[in-house]
Amino acid sequence: MHRILIVTPHRKSLDAFAGYLEESIDVQVAWAESGQAAIADVMKHPPLGVVIDENLLDMPGLDLVRRLLPINALINTVVISELPHEAFHEASEGLGVMAQLPPQPTPEDARSLLERLKRMASVTIAQPRN
Repeated sequence: MHRILIVTPHRKSLDAFAGYLEESIDVQVAWAESGQAAIADVMKHPPLGVVIDENLLDMPGLDLVRRLLPINALINTVVISELPHEAFHEASEGLGVMAQLPPQPTPEDARSLLERLKRMASVTIAQPRN
């Protein structure tokens, strides 16, 4: 079972996105509302990936990415951000962020994320049957 941690204080806005991930047979979705909670979770249960909201209760999302790097530089991170693509790329440069997601990611965004994770991590993740 592959674990994906979603870090956001706005869980409701990610219901459709998380729902698609949870339908995947080999994926378990976990939630955290703050950067500190996410760090504690990652240290106990290393995830395949972490989806991070751009604004958390206690820090900006990219600050969490910076804090995760020394814990495990191989964690795949994805950040939800309203920034234009070029501005986001510049702000996240050197952090190894795998992807940027829109503020309300869709099931299609979840499908795309699973495909990228499969390719990058060489793991098997069964897609939902639709």
